Amino acid sequence: MTERDHAHDTEDLTTRIGQVIMLLHGGDREEARNRFAALWSELAVGGDLFHQVTVAHYMADAQDDPAAELAWDLRALGAARALTETEVSWGGHAIAVRALYPSLYLNLAADYLKLRDRSAARRELDRCQAVLGTLDDDAYGNGVRAAAARLETRLSADPS
Repeated sequence: MTERDHAHDTEDLTTRIGQVIMLLHGGDREEARNRFAALWSELAVGGDLFHQVTVAHYMADAQDDPAAELAWDLRALGAARALTETEVSWGGHAIAVRALYPSLYLNLAADYLKLRDRSAARRELDRCQAVLGTLDDDAYGNGVRAAAARLETRLSADPS
């Protein structure tokens, strides 16, 4: 495969992932789960790790069962940890791999809280808070910081 073919395949995959994300955000969770599962199968053996992170991250959001959501968020973290580049490309934007971690840890913290594992939720939220400085001062970074603050409030206020 030439470099140009690889770039085209990557653009096509990015487009398809984006379309499924739109389905998910549009409320069609079941169809999104089906399409993410197909994408995951396509990526599972030798697929691009950043796309694996993305698919697993959004597949977690499409789950109705908190344990399944946690399993997908753990897959996303595993794929992120396997990335070695300092930047990846997504939708025409360069993203520092380190900037993925605050959101990944935050999602794990929320998953564990849903599963009533407060100590694991605290551990993951602490990991999130330790790397919040990697985020830019933009809408994405501010959104993750605000979500982390909300989760901190919930975790601190409700000991049950």
